[in-house]
Amino acid sequence: MSYTTIQKDFYRESGKWLSSWEILKKCINPNLHFIYVLRKAQKYNNKPVSGIFWKFVLRHYQIKYGYQIYPETEIGEGFYLGHWGSLVINPKAKIGKNCNIAQGVTIGQQNRGKLQGFPTISDEVWIGANAVIVGGITIGSNVLIAPNSYVNFDVPANSVVVGNPGVIYPAESATESYINNKI
Repeated sequence: MSYTTIQKDFYRESGKWLSSWEILKKCINPNLHFIYVLRKAQKYNNKPVSGIFWKFVLRHYQIKYGYQIYPETEIGEGFYLGHWGSLVINPKAKIGKNCNIAQGVTIGQQNRGKLQGFPTISDEVWIGANAVIVGGITIGSNVLIAPNSYVNFDVPANSVVVGNPGVIYPAESATESYINNKI
């Protein structure tokens, strides 16, 4: 059976494959509701009528829930928002599969200097509350970014980043028990 991106996102939350009807029932959860609307806006982004409709709906829920994520943002399957609350992701950032993002996180652009640009975040990255990730940097796979960390440098795979300024610690099982129900 082929699963949709929305089904894969919702699987991360429950560990169960849901039908379309079950997905709609789960949309009382603000995080899942926003992901549902975001994925619809992404799917129809370049369509004249439905694209405008879903962008309008998305804008409503961006304001309601405090998530600033745009349809242009490339986000892999299995996206998981840990908690309801303020969240800012630049539309040019790239996020891989099976990534968890907590409340208060900023993933943004750096406008000057050698790291000018937007972050690229690989697969299976866990980003803790109030972390800030900025600049033309790359975060490797299986990386845990601790709450309140500031990251404006490349992070190799299999690492934990802690602090402001962030310090990298190698860890083969960095996201074990943090990222559940991987797709």
